[in-house]
Amino acid sequence: MAWLALNAEPVDAVVALTANFAAWGNYCAEVARALRQHYGFDDEACGFLDFFAAPAPEVTEQALDAVRSGTDAGHAVGGPAVHRYGRLLQTYELMFWNTLADGAASAGRPGPAAPVAG
Repeated sequence: MAWLALNAEPVDAVVALTANFAAWGNYCAEVARALRQHYGFDDEACGFLDFFAAPAPEVTEQALDAVRSGTDAGHAVGGPAVHRYGRLLQTYELMFWNTLADGAASAGRPGPAAPVAG
């Protein structure tokens, strides 16, 4: 994210981050659903996940405003840079989850299954 803030066209960074946050929200919703269904977790236990799974219309509106500002200034939206930035964010997230799984395994504890890159 720091690299995007320093180097990317703002409109490209906004689109990549917005897509990434939407994917994160979907992950959170699915994990919360599974924890409730399979392990009986309650709303309090799933509060963190529920928070990020809930739609945030104000954030969406801010992203749309940023994209409008970029396009009004003549910047094109989309293209290879946005896709590359989105993949970069997803790759870093995969590294994060794999690090947790590797750390749990090296400590002799069962860890989560390693996520599959999509």
